[in-house]
Amino acid sequence: MDDEEEGEEYLFKVVIIGDSAVGKSNLLSRYARNEFNTNSKATIGVEFQTQSMEIDGKEVKAQIWDTAGQERFRAVTSAYYRGAVGALIVYDISRSSTFDSVQRWLQELSTHSDTTVAKMLVGNKHDLEEIRAVSVEEGKSLAESEGLFFIETSALDSTNVRTAFEIVIKEIYNSVSRKILNSDSYKAQLSLNRVTLNNNGTEETIEGTANRFSCC
Repeated sequence: MDDEEEGEEYLFKVVIIGDSAVGKSNLLSRYARNEFNTNSKATIGVEFQTQSMEIDGKEVKAQIWDTAGQERFRAVTSAYYRGAVGALIVYDISRSSTFDSVQRWLQELSTHSDTTVAKMLVGNKHDLEEIRAVSVEEGKSLAESEGLFFIETSALDSTNVRTAFEIVIKEIYNSVSRKILNSDSYKAQLSLNRVTLNNNGTEETIEGTANRFSCC
């Protein structure tokens, strides 16, 4: 039994969604390969990366999917969302139109996903503070109203990129673990930390009540 527990693995599908050119592909490449392409073009074709991390002594793998350029034509299909248990909804802090689109992406995720999903609202391109069009408070307010985690990132300088992905992956793992441990008797509300970013670029932690996420 001990050998089985030590060899236990988890594989979770996480999707990255949001308008074109908000930096989704660079967020993924920064997290997976610590790379950033200043001349990045819209992704063409299916693209995903598998990343591993250890939680509670177990190997947890996240298969992270990029929209593969489909969002330019509003052609992201239901197959893209199928099986996803985590999602990063990304906007560009320097373009308010990408923030306005967040509700549409949330609706699409709700319509096409097979289960309740651990969701992180990501305000990317924090390095463009001098031309910011969406305030931290606006991002935080939307996240709180929709029950999302929230963070601002910069794929360019790596700010909070790893943190964003790891919060989602750990929340999925915790949800699955709770379901396994508590089975049908699970009734407790879970109090979790939401990670946000202050205007000065430092992290701030806010206590909040998270939704209960289902693994399947």
